[in-house]
Amino acid sequence: MFGFLKILWLSFWAVVATSILFFPITIAALFSRTGNLAFNLSKIWAWFMLKMTMVKTYIVGREKIQMDQSYIIISNHQSLFDIPALVTQLGIQFRWIIKKELLKIPLFGYALYASKNIFIDRSNRERTIQSIHNGLKRLPAGVGIMFFAEGTRSADGTLQTFKKGGFITALETGFPILPVAVSDGNKILPKKSLVFNPGSIRVAVADPIDTRDYSHAKIEELIQKTRDTIQTCL
Repeated sequence: MFGFLKILWLSFWAVVATSILFFPITIAALFSRTGNLAFNLSKIWAWFMLKMTMVKTYIVGREKIQMDQSYIIISNHQSLFDIPALVTQLGIQFRWIIKKELLKIPLFGYALYASKNIFIDRSNRERTIQSIHNGLKRLPAGVGIMFFAEGTRSADGTLQTFKKGGFITALETGFPILPVAVSDGNKILPKKSLVFNPGSIRVAVADPIDTRDYSHAKIEELIQKTRDTIQTCL
């Protein structure tokens, strides 16, 4: 019964926050040239949901981030609560990799597009890469791209195999990689569960990795270095 009440609590406040902020964020996305205002408004949603679920977040290593630099942000993924933790703690503008099916949602889909998020066609590898290339052309200066390198949430918090997409993007753009480790999200909201648990989420930022030192022939080395760095932070 207590778990069911937690689900109701989480759902209620998610609906309240979304209802209040949906139109301001959408309007900001439609009329902002960069999409930065819409991203900043989304921080309010994230902050509100963290407060209502009594989840505290904190960050170590923020001083390693250069505020006007575009990064390929590579993070592990443990929980849906990783998203508000990253949005509120990193302190920089970034955009998400989003499946193209969300474009079909009236108004909301276009708002995501206007905010300069990157939509991908996951039907095959070539289309995925082309989708990322198209999105990069629209990316504002100084804005990064967030990749959950594992591709899905880890059920027990153990770091899984990293996919190549974010690393290929880093090599082709020349953007440095910003390794980020999110800890204890799986304790807050485990995968395949809606029963949240109050607690703390730690966001750890490691030293950026200069991708100019790597080529496509050395991409596995780059992936391993990034994964080892995040594992150490965890």
